[in-house]
Amino acid sequence: MSAKDYFDNAANTWDEKFHTPELSSFLEKLVPQFGLKFGQNILDVGTGTGVLIPYLIRAVGPSGSVTAIDYSEKMVQICKTKHSHIKNVSIKVGNIEEDAFPTESFDAVICFGVFPHLENKENALQNINSTLKPRGKLVIAHALSSEELKAHHKKVSEQVAHAMLPEKSKIIELLEQTGFTQIIIKDEPGCYLCTAHKS
Repeated sequence: MSAKDYFDNAANTWDEKFHTPELSSFLEKLVPQFGLKFGQNILDVGTGTGVLIPYLIRAVGPSGSVTAIDYSEKMVQICKTKHSHIKNVSIKVGNIEEDAFPTESFDAVICFGVFPHLENKENALQNINSTLKPRGKLVIAHALSSEELKAHHKKVSEQVAHAMLPEKSKIIELLEQTGFTQIIIKDEPGCYLCTAHKS
């Protein structure tokens, strides 16, 4: 079974397992740290069942927009049942490692809970950089530290056991190689937050 199969199979019970009051409370505090502004266009990569969408919409307001993508068709189906009624939200099947998006079309790209699962991180970052507007922002975030995440994935399933965040020096190198600057990384118990800007 591939990682994509794992997420397809897990989609129906995903929210039941992971969308907890604790996560909601965490996101209330986390998303304001992204520094999003009213009127911005946001790409939510690996949206899953869309847990981040309400917080992103609140941040960008009615004049902004959120495009949410995931490579799992089942996750996208569930996400659509929850959020497709919101007029400034677009939800679609997409893979940031492979799919081309219009250049310079987003003010920020958010990767919440997805970066370790990207097989070709360099490709993904190049595509993200291309789709960002000049000085646009990339946010990589998790509700666990990099070490906690590594332990969590090993327990969850063999399909995601290898999925981990690169070491700090490696992720900085990757980001710089793919055209990002102003890299800030916070890696502490219960939270991982990396922000970078298109140079």
